[in-house]
Amino acid sequence: QVIDGLDRGVMSMKKGEVEKESWDMNNQEKIDAAVEKKEEGNVLFKVGKYPRASRRYETAAKYIEYDTDFSEEEKKQRKTLKISCNLNNAACKLKLKDYKQAKKMHTKLLETGSTNVKALYWRAQAYMNMVVLDLAECDIKKALEIDPNNRDVKFEYKILKERVKEYNKKDAKFYGNMFAKLNKLDVNSNVSFRLMISRIYAASILFGDHFLTHFVFVQNSA
Repeated sequence: QVIDGLDRGVMSMKKGEVEKESWDMNNQEKIDAAVEKKEEGNVLFKVGKYPRASRRYETAAKYIEYDTDFSEEEKKQRKTLKISCNLNNAACKLKLKDYKQAKKMHTKLLETGSTNVKALYWRAQAYMNMVVLDLAECDIKKALEIDPNNRDVKFEYKILKERVKEYNKKDAKFYGNMFAKLNKLDVNSNVSFRLMISRIYAASILFGDHFLTHFVFVQNSA
């Protein structure tokens, strides 16, 4: 019903009436239009209409894209409003599981010098879903430095630590199985030896020189 209300609001415009383009608006009209679109986006977000909410936030941000002729007070309003629109839009991308775009948008926001806890927290969530756990941890720690008592961030940190433990176990099992198979090869057999060498070479490319060091140590200890 809320969404229908939004749609009816657009449809109830007078016949022939069209929304002003941003270049036809004065500064206050641009700010007011951006606020209106942002609020519409908030309503859509709350009822789970994330694609439509995202479009509202994008439209809101476009109204205030430039501030060359804004007063200092208007620039402050614009900055706060634009950060809010972009942050909410990035949250939509997270909900839509577009983690790369969510990460990109939060990064762009943070590059402006903002120390926004939400941006760090949500970018950490994007990194976690992309399985970039080290960068997720960096963002979580930065967020906790800014707001040490933030319950959401602290809870996310617990989830991250459990995720790291799970992946470490999987890695240990994977490497253990690989080394066990290599160690079972008959070094005295030329065919098996050549196969073993080719596998070691391939593994060294994939996993780095520490693989060779570990393998040589195991062989010498046998």
